[in-house]
Amino acid sequence: MSLMPALRPFALAFTLALAALVSGCALLKPGGDQEQAEARGEPPAEGPPRYDIEVEAPGGLRALVADNLDLQRFRTVPAEQGLTEAELERLVAAAPQQAKALLRTEGYFNATVEASLTPAQGDRLPRVVIRVEPGPRTLIDSVAVDVHGELRRRAESGDAQAAKLRDRVREQWALKPGEPFRQDDWTGAKNTALAQLQANGYPAADWRETQARVRQAEQRASLVAQADSGPLFRLGEIRIEGVQRYGEESIRNLADFAPGTPYSQQQLLEYQDRLRLSGLYEGAAVTIGTDPAQAEATPVTVRVREQRLQNATLGLGYSSDTGPRFTLEHMHRQPFGLHWTARNNLEVGNQRKLWEFDLRSYARPRLWHDLVAGNVERWTGEDEDRTSARLRVGRTQDRNRLERTYYAELQHSRVDSPLGRREAQSLTGNADWTWRHVDSRLLPTRGQAVILQTALGYARGNQEDSGPFGRLYTRMLYFRPFGDGWQSRLRLDVGQVFARESVGVPDPLLFRAGGEESVRGYAYRSLGPVVNGVVTSGRSLLTASAEVAHPITRRFPALLGAVFIDAGNAAERFSELDPVVGVGVGLHYRSPVGPLRVDLAYGVEEQRFRLHVTAGVSF
Repeated sequence: MSLMPALRPFALAFTLALAALVSGCALLKPGGDQEQAEARGEPPAEGPPRYDIEVEAPGGLRALVADNLDLQRFRTVPAEQGLTEAELERLVAAAPQQAKALLRTEGYFNATVEASLTPAQGDRLPRVVIRVEPGPRTLIDSVAVDVHGELRRRAESGDAQAAKLRDRVREQWALKPGEPFRQDDWTGAKNTALAQLQANGYPAADWRETQARVRQAEQRASLVAQADSGPLFRLGEIRIEGVQRYGEESIRNLADFAPGTPYSQQQLLEYQDRLRLSGLYEGAAVTIGTDPAQAEATPVTVRVREQRLQNATLGLGYSSDTGPRFTLEHMHRQPFGLHWTARNNLEVGNQRKLWEFDLRSYARPRLWHDLVAGNVERWTGEDEDRTSARLRVGRTQDRNRLERTYYAELQHSRVDSPLGRREAQSLTGNADWTWRHVDSRLLPTRGQAVILQTALGYARGNQEDSGPFGRLYTRMLYFRPFGDGWQSRLRLDVGQVFARESVGVPDPLLFRAGGEESVRGYAYRSLGPVVNGVVTSGRSLLTASAEVAHPITRRFPALLGAVFIDAGNAAERFSELDPVVGVGVGLHYRSPVGPLRVDLAYGVEEQRFRLHVTAGVSF
């Protein structure tokens, strides 16, 4: 048995047609309307069922046979369009050969199939019964997988990367000796192995020989898959199309490869993602040529569709943390003719009023951007009225998995509460890292992410002492699917401010807990050290969350039901931290623009329910 890759889509259809021909089946009358419709590629006409079909076969083989026989296809063809009693008898006669052809795709090469037809009796339709005895399943007894061409020559001459790729193709071959032979698995194994070569330096790789030798009498199959890698492709010059306003320099700077770098599909996909996330382009596509004659320096073609120079967005929103809000966001992608972007965001709500700005350069060499950013915020809570402002100047770099930001930050805050007024300022040097290894930034279901924020600086308090301090905060996220459609999400947040007890640190650099991305079941910023009955901000933070979710129905896999438990608190020091617990259920929707979560949580400490609405993933 030998199936070349180019013939795969036609193999099953050809086998069924051959089986029908061998059995002498003239399915429809020559020249009939239905035959002409079939010749035009139209489906059979539909009417009421002309006969009943019953397939007696083990397990999943029943559906395989019942759904793919010509008997099923022509069950509703009216008699006047060609399905006479004689044609039905011929369909029944052809059914055993068709069923055997289907069973061979599942590894049953010695099946026995019988078909019988019971004529109509009274009001009962004619009844067709197909009896299947599949016999023993064919098992794989040997596999010969290898890669020839330049990859093999490099591996045998000591190239470690080539040897690793060759070994990976052989070791990760999907079909192992002792496993059942299935046509779909055979095709899938070949496609996967070839895709691995094509994605890792050898885009012109193809099969030299593929054979599945089936010995029917022994129910054994021997597989041979020999690939030709073709030449190793190296990246050449970058050719850019579609640039009008923003120039080519940024596009070239976002590339993290140099001419002569071996081709990697993943590297080009990450380059493509960086272009799309830069804010300058509506769309971007990165491709290479696959002409072996240009393998030493294959051109990299970048096609972009630029964003407009400016745009503004008005919005109305709601958050269970901060209530309803109005937002106005403006983006300028070349302010004053500079190769910078300028984003301004204004948010007005009952509890929170915010203006923030972000100025950053187009990409510099090695993916760095210069950064100037800041905000002014006023937050009104149950026991506090906080006004804060910050300004940061630094550099940031995003390499898809690892994002780094180094900056100096000036911070000021003023908090009015029943305890009086507290003001503080600080100047810090900061280093932040975000590491992601997830299957999707937008809708992660597998992987992990870590956020680490560090700061060292000097604080000055109007009512407290001045002095040096340090700050450390980390968030760890873990995503993992399990079982039949189940998804899990774990989160851990830890923070600590290091300073003498008398040093006044600005409130935004301290910690509170409670709310959507903290401990559900409690109000936003409602958990922290209590001083004279008033909740304040603390220097230590510890919160954790565990959540599992499952689609409510298989018809709508994007809509999930969830259960969760959150716990944690903020305190002046970890020894004083008294964790509280929130439990609940949720309805989660995995929308094309990110996850939307509606959670009903019960705060065990407060003994009350709260509704939380969350959009997006925080990492």
